[in-house]
This record gives sequence, C-alpha cells and structure tokens, in this order.
Amino acid sequence: MEKEVSDFIQDSGQIKKKFQPMNKIERSILHDVVEVAGLTSFSFGEDDDCRYVMIFKKEFAPSDEELDSYRRGEEWDPQKAEEKRKLKELAQRQEEEAAQQGPVVVSPASDYKDKYSHLIGKGAAKDAAHMLQANKTYGCVPVANKRDTRSIEEAMNEIRAKKRLRQSGEELPPTS
Repeated sequence: MEKEVSDFIQDSGQIKKKFQPMNKIERSILHDVVEVAGLTSFSFGEDDDCRYVMIFKKEFAPSDEELDSYRRGEEWDPQKAEEKRKLKELAQRQEEEAAQQGPVVVSPASDYKDKYSHLIGKGAAKDAAHMLQANKTYGCVPVANKRDTRSIEEAMNEIRAKKRLRQSGEELPPTS
C-alpha cells in the first residue's frame, strides 16, 4: 500500500486513484498511510466486501457534488455538474426575481353578493343588521338551566372512583 501511495504521489499526471474493494482493516490501514503521506482519502460502496478507497492529492480535493456522485456509485462528470450548477443558479435567480416583484394581487371577476343575490336578496343583510340587538344576559346561565348541581370536588371524586373501578376490572354501577 505504501508503495502504491508513493507511486501515486510521484506521478504528476494522476490527481486521484481508486483502489480495489478491500475489507475494513485494509481500508483503515490505507486511510492511515494516506493521512501520513498528506493526501485525502474517502471510502465508497454499500456492503463491507464492496467498499473501496479513493485517494486524492490535497490540491485536487473533490467537491461535495463529486463525493455525492461517488457515494451514489456514479462516475463523476464535471460537464454534467457544471450544467446542474447553472440550472440551480438560474432557478435561484428566478426565485429572487419573483420575490422582488412582491405578492400577486388577485381580484375576482365578479362580486359574490351580485352572484348570489337571487339567494340572499338585496337588502336582507342590511335589514338584519339594523334590527340586531345585543343580548344583555349573554354568558349568564340561570341556575334552573344547570343540570349538574355537584361541586367540582364532588365531580372529581366521582371521576376518580370510576377510574379506580375501571382499573380494578370491576363493573361500573349505573349512574343516574
């Protein structure tokens, strides 16, 4: 491994090298050798027996997009990556332009009151609004209308008793 790494460093035409799949221990050793040599290394592949190591010279370190393509098991194509980057920039510019234009104001073609006047009438809403009077007893419920005359403590005690009965598996007594 040291000899292969050394040959890679000496060869100025190579910027990356892909090794054959190897086991976990061999990959670990190779990563250590590469680190000592001052290079960059990454492991790729799904299963432990199919994983392989690629090493790169520091000045030619891979981009995130390149690493992602290797992780997906694809070959890196700089031209395709440039096209994707340009498309992304174009989409981002379009988004920014749309955001600068501001919200789109939508105005309906017709007024709903005119559209449904045959159902609601022309003056029905105005007449109802004029006749509206506030209910002065709003929110007040007379005692005669209340069905449950127990105090809060009595209601909570009854609920706890029912819960205990349910947990013990006994039949609940009928409530009146």
